[in-house]
Amino acid sequence: MTAGSFRDQGEEYGDPLPPRPTGLLDVLSVAAVVLDADGRIVFWTPQAGDLFGYRAEEALGKYAARLFIHPEHLKAVQSLFAEVLETGRSWAGAFPVLHKDGSTRLTEFRNMRLTDDLGDVYALGIAADHALLERVETDLALCERLINQSPIGLALMDPDLRYRLVNPALERIDGVPAEDHIGRHLRDTPALPDVDTIESALRQVLTTGTPLLDQYHVGRPQSDPEHEHAWSLCFYRLEDPGGRVLGAATSVVDVTERHRAAAEADRARRRLALIADASARVGTSLEVEQTARELAEIATAELADVVAVDVLDSALACRRSRQPDNGPELFRALALKAAHPTVALHAADAPGDLASYEGDRLVTLCVHTARPVLVRHVGDHDLPRIARDAEASALLSRAGVHSYLTVPLIAHGEVLGVLDLKRTRNPVPFDQDDVVLASELAGRAAVAIDNARWFQSVRNTSLTLQRSLLPDHSPHHPGLEIAFRYQPAQATSEVGGDWYDVIQLTDDKTALVVGDVMGNGIDAAATMGRLRTATCAYADLDLDPGEVLQHLDKITCDLEHYIVTCVYAVYDPHTKKCRVANAGHMPPALARRGAAPALLDLPAGAPLGIGGVPFETTTVDLGPGDLLVIYTDGLVETRHHPIDDRLGVLLDYLGEPHDSLEETCDLLLFGLRHPDDHDDVALLVARTE
Repeated sequence: MTAGSFRDQGEEYGDPLPPRPTGLLDVLSVAAVVLDADGRIVFWTPQAGDLFGYRAEEALGKYAARLFIHPEHLKAVQSLFAEVLETGRSWAGAFPVLHKDGSTRLTEFRNMRLTDDLGDVYALGIAADHALLERVETDLALCERLINQSPIGLALMDPDLRYRLVNPALERIDGVPAEDHIGRHLRDTPALPDVDTIESALRQVLTTGTPLLDQYHVGRPQSDPEHEHAWSLCFYRLEDPGGRVLGAATSVVDVTERHRAAAEADRARRRLALIADASARVGTSLEVEQTARELAEIATAELADVVAVDVLDSALACRRSRQPDNGPELFRALALKAAHPTVALHAADAPGDLASYEGDRLVTLCVHTARPVLVRHVGDHDLPRIARDAEASALLSRAGVHSYLTVPLIAHGEVLGVLDLKRTRNPVPFDQDDVVLASELAGRAAVAIDNARWFQSVRNTSLTLQRSLLPDHSPHHPGLEIAFRYQPAQATSEVGGDWYDVIQLTDDKTALVVGDVMGNGIDAAATMGRLRTATCAYADLDLDPGEVLQHLDKITCDLEHYIVTCVYAVYDPHTKKCRVANAGHMPPALARRGAAPALLDLPAGAPLGIGGVPFETTTVDLGPGDLLVIYTDGLVETRHHPIDDRLGVLLDYLGEPHDSLEETCDLLLFGLRHPDDHDDVALLVARTE
């Protein structure tokens, strides 16, 4: 440590600190010896004692040649000594020296002439152990080669975080020449992104001395602003042998390829997970609109900022599409979803709307070619081909749509519509991987949409047929006030074969019929129509209810694979009696004035179609204002409740007074039915006058 540094530290920290090795000279333990013109030792440093083995009192005043030089080298040394004093030229080299212990040690010398103020000349010898010096030189050369040839970027900084050294690898990594680093502060050369974090980490290392390893940083460097790079950074403190803080070192490893490979693997995993998720979440119902909404939600989560699902109106109507040409196409919007609030939503067709797109529009091109259409970078000239009109084009521009992708919805070789994707906030443009993923999602959704549209077509046909076979209204019936309801199953199941009928008989009598064909679809509806027609025919014969069911049983046996339940009742207003027969159906409910509602105690009977089973007729007396409720099992059966509990709920509703039979029907349907019920309901309510 120099006197100046000792003084500075003493002034700054108070008490003087004990000397400690702080530099290369101390590491080498360099010795200094001064000889007069006669070769006697006149100055001797402690390091000389360490190097040669003699204490100062043993060396001072002695002839150096006699102490250190082997006789065989004496003449050469005297010649060199004389030359240095006479010419003033320095001499440097390695020379074997005798140690006090008798050994010979190779010592590195630097000799030069000194002149004092009286004109006397002296010889200064600076010496160090040759082996130690050689090892240090080797270490320095090795360090220099390691730094300069290392593929790892290295930077050395002083305690104020100014660059002192930058190796070529770091130059290549950050794209900034070494000379533009040296002497400048870390903040003045922001070659790597997130300078605040790096500076904070370095100051922490300088303070604590604890290294920070493998600090992961991702960003876009000045040398390549178009692409994302990744680096692994290590920070550690540098100290001299005495522990003095020299600064900090930073190592930088470019791990961009590893980062990109990991990102791509993660992207692939997320996309596989998305496809698996789509398999579970898209097509959960047989409703076209619901399936389209599910597809839009899935695509918004991963693919795009704005998603629309549009289906060709001809496909939705199950009309065979014509051969594609260059003409316009009529689309019906089914779903629209955005990941965030955006004016781009106002540029799209609202769900349910019909819109015609000319042949030059990209969605039309997509359905005509049955191929995806990708516009990686959307320009002003692209927006008119994406939007429906000029106003929508301006809105898309305002929303910042910069990348566009539309893929066809194809099922069984038929193009049904398009999945339309736009990016606004997501800065990354669509690429071919996005095309593959979007096509996969669209393909899965298209099959579900195709199934749903055909199901809805068949369901609508069945429902139309069934409604056409049911009575539209009931004429006046003597002694009875009548109300009825038919409610088809929800979209998760096809239309069934439930029916009701009110038949005017002779002598003011009225037949009340409720039946249920077990099955669904057009066949069930057609079977229901045949049985209703047969019931009307047998009712005109004024047969006993049990006999009517007997005839219907024979007819049903001739129908393939159908079982039918039915309640047939005949009310005579003159006798106030109601004769009832049951063929495996739910028991009717009776609410008498002044009494608790109850289920009629009827022989259950076998369903129609079993064959050969007799049906009994039960006679029930009805008083004024008595309420008879006949219904199909869809009113009370659920998947989660015991049937006895549900029948109890039905009776509870009937126990409440209601002046209007229409209100009674609505109350029963609203209170007992659920949106996801999977069966039809036929309900017939009759009240005696």
